[in-house]
Amino acid sequence: MDGWLHTGDVGVLDSGGYLRIVDRIKDMIIRGGENIYPKEIESVPARHGAVLQAAVIGVPHEIYGEVPAAYVATCPDAAVTAEELPGLCRGNLTKIKLPAAVRIVPELPKNAVGKTGKPALRASRG
Repeated sequence: MDGWLHTGDVGVLDSGGYLRIVDRIKDMIIRGGENIYPKEIESVPARHGAVLQAAVIGVPHEIYGEVPAAYVATCPDAAVTAEELPGLCRGNLTKIKLPAAVRIVPELPKNAVGKTGKPALRASRG
């Protein structure tokens, strides 16, 4: 379109004028009119030593439209509970970014190129 390439990425310009990619527009969660980028939330549970990988998707909410939900895969032979991770999130995220639910899963789905398959998570959340 008029010389522009629309990649679906969301970026911000920092104070030095550098472009930083923050997430994908299709993964953005809109909670009560606020834009939430899942990567910000995913980085918090990933700090826990027992967490191998985390993924956050938006789930429907009757008041806010969408709220974040976290899916966490743990390292082999590591122990972490879904009750531990919200405390970690509360200490590192603003209230609107707190996951409404944290689910421990054996592994996160992958797409054909090995990236986390968020469409598969959205389809399986039922």
